[in-house]
Amino acid sequence: METTASSQQEWRVREIRTVTGQIEVLTGLRIGGSQETMEISGLDNPIIRNPSNDEPYIPGSSLKGKLRSLAEWHLGELPLPSGELVRDCRKDGRVARVFGVAAGRGPDAPKTGPTRTLVRDAVLSGDDRTRFVSGEPITEVKTENSINRLTAEANPRPMERVVPGVRFDFEIVYRIFDTGDGGQADEKNFAEVLLTAMALLEQDYLGSAGSRGCGKICFVARDPADGQVKPGVLVNGQFCELPAGPQQAPEAAT
Repeated sequence: METTASSQQEWRVREIRTVTGQIEVLTGLRIGGSQETMEISGLDNPIIRNPSNDEPYIPGSSLKGKLRSLAEWHLGELPLPSGELVRDCRKDGRVARVFGVAAGRGPDAPKTGPTRTLVRDAVLSGDDRTRFVSGEPITEVKTENSINRLTAEANPRPMERVVPGVRFDFEIVYRIFDTGDGGQADEKNFAEVLLTAMALLEQDYLGSAGSRGCGKICFVARDPADGQVKPGVLVNGQFCELPAGPQQAPEAAT
C-alpha cells in the first residue's frame, strides 16, 4: 500500500511494549570512552563512564547500533555507500522501519513514520553498583601486544574492560503503529527483527575488540513465575525466551 500524506494522518500508536532485563558480561566488555586528562602512566584506552559518578555503563546508541547492524546483515538490508537503502522502506524494508531512518533525506525519505525502537542507556545493576561503591573492582586493564614479525619488537597497548559477571539493567521500548494494517507489520517485526537481533547479538559481540575475545554477552531476566534468573527478557513484565539464533540467514528478496 502506497503511503500518502492523508493516510499518514490516520496512523495511530496501537501498543507500547517494554523489553527489560539485564545484560550479563561473559567476556571482558570494552566500550571506549574519551581520555579527559593526560597523566603520567595513565591509561590510553579507558571505557566510557558516567561523568557524575564514574560508573561504567552501556550507551543506548552502542546497543541500538549493534542490533541494527546485525539485523541489516541478517535480512540483507545494508545501506549503500550513497546512504540509500537496499530495499524500499515504504514497501518491504523492515530494519529501517524498526530502527529508524536518518533525518534530512528530503522529500524522497522513506515514509515509515517514527522509529519503533527506543533504547535506553544500560546502567549497573543494583548488586554491581553496591560492589562498585564499596570499592570492589569491576573493571580490569588488559594488555595486548602488537609484535613486529621481523624484529619481534613488542608494542604493548593496555585497554580497560568491564570484568565478566557484571550485569547492566537495560530497557528497550518498542512502539507498534497502526499504519492501516492494524499494526500487523510492526507486530511481526517485533519478533522477527528486534528479538532476533538480540539473539544474534548473543552469538556476536558488543563493544570493540570482539575478534580478540571481548564483548560476549547474554540477556537474562528474572522469571516472575518461579523467581529464577534465566536467559531471556521480560516483555511488559512477562518472561520471554529469545528466538533461537538463526543458523542460516534467509535469502534477501530481489
